[in-house]
Amino acid sequence: MELQRQILVEVLRARARLHRYLPPTPLTPSPDLSRATGGRVYLKHENLQPTGSFKVRGALNALLALPSDLRGKGVIAASTGNHGAAVAWGASRLSIPCTVYVPRGAEPEKLENIGRWGAEVREVGDDCLEAELAAREAAKAEGRPYIPPYNDPRVIGGQGTLAAELWKELPELEAVYVPLGGGGLLSGVAAYLKAVNPQVRVVGCSPENSQVMIRSIQAGRILELPSLPTLSDGTAGGIEPGSITFDLCRALADDFLTVTEEEIATALRSFLRTHHQLIEGAAAVAVAALLRDRGKTAGRTAVVVLSGANIGLAKLRGVLGA
Repeated sequence: MELQRQILVEVLRARARLHRYLPPTPLTPSPDLSRATGGRVYLKHENLQPTGSFKVRGALNALLALPSDLRGKGVIAASTGNHGAAVAWGASRLSIPCTVYVPRGAEPEKLENIGRWGAEVREVGDDCLEAELAAREAAKAEGRPYIPPYNDPRVIGGQGTLAAELWKELPELEAVYVPLGGGGLLSGVAAYLKAVNPQVRVVGCSPENSQVMIRSIQAGRILELPSLPTLSDGTAGGIEPGSITFDLCRALADDFLTVTEEEIATALRSFLRTHHQLIEGAAAVAVAALLRDRGKTAGRTAVVVLSGANIGLAKLRGVLGA
């Protein structure tokens, strides 16, 4: 698959670009999840990234790949929070002006996380897809580079550096559970892991309330579907028409799992109690999916990607209060 090879090359380039800015995140064993599943479960701590999310990998790689003359014009991004904060953080490190489009109703804490790095925040539309389309139009009109949240080889390649770290530290890896929204993280992780070991099982994990990628793959085309409210706002929303992540996810993922809001909340509460670390809803989706899939994990070495830790205080209070 030519597209997979293209992403693999970009992962290798991204490793060379990012090492000065982002050290590898920890990979730790989880005795509690190992006991619960009968397997050997490890956690990849993207919740400990500078902006609290894996998104910083792809955003920074895309920024570093820009020619110097384009950097001076400033960049535009679109995000419900994590990608916007990642672009803003990377732009601040590289002294690049940055504007981030967000849908109305995004969590205040996530907007603050974007703004603290000096980016201009513009609220447009009621869905992340609407914000993305508006951002692309503005970038074209203003002649500024657009840094997409997932539909770009440089962004996907940056996310794939996570898999390169996994393989270096845990070559006995047999399965990886990855939160799935627009597909940038899964595409990068799967492109690398399938290249080094096609037998590694890659599982895309989504909330039942927003499973646009999964439903699209089942239909054989990208669908326009509504997303219901979900604790996993980091994976919620539509997919950009023509996104390269659709073909990558369809070709490289081995399985797709969905979990209920109750399962997400239970996994988040349990993780806080047993692991003493904060994670967001998207990370809890991967934990919940692992637990639902425990029959296939028994006796195997698996990794859960803790995609981030950015959860709003009101949402967290609701989870804990329940």
